[in-house]
This record gives sequence, structure tokens and C-alpha cells, in this order.
Amino acid sequence: MEYVYSALLLHAAGQDIDEDSVTSILEAAGVDADEARVKALVSALDGVDVEEAIESAAVTAAAAPAAAPAAADEAAEAEEEEEEEEEEEEEVSEEEAAAGLGALF
Repeated sequence: MEYVYSALLLHAAGQDIDEDSVTSILEAAGVDADEARVKALVSALDGVDVEEAIESAAVTAAAAPAAAPAAADEAAEAEEEEEEEEEEEEEVSEEEAAAGLGALF
């Protein structure tokens, strides 16, 4: 995560997001920068409009909480259905057990 933060910091400061800059920020923060991860980050951000990506992420994050209550309702309904099925299975098992015991007498 600190790699992404370093890129965001560079963007906010109006600096180029390059390997040397990202590495410098990470080292200044006390992070032992992994050269491969720095290269991957810089490569992934090449040609990306960071401002547009930030706005897109903000819209997605705002929409996610609105979907959460619906997902919670669905999860609760699924749990209730499972409990009902388990109760039905228990009832059948008790009836079968009683029928088997009746055959003994």
C-alpha cells in the first residue's frame, strides 16, 4: 500500500512518478523499497490519468456502501432458509427414529 501512497504523494506534489522518486519517498519513510515492486508500479501507472483514476475510485467507493445493505439482507435470508432446512431434516430424522423403535415392540 505504501507504494501506491508514494505515487499519490508524487501526483499531489505535481512530480513525475518514476522509479527514483518512488524509491526516494519509500526510503524517506523508512521502507526498504523492493525494486521489482517499484518498477511494476511505475509501469502500471504509465499512461494512466491518476486524477481520473482517483475520481473513479471515489465514485466506486461511494456506491459500495449503498449495495451493502442489500447484500446483508440476502445473506440473512439465505441463513434463515438454511436453518429451516436443518429443522426439517431434524424432524424427519426424529420421525424415522420413532418408526424404527416402534418395530422393536
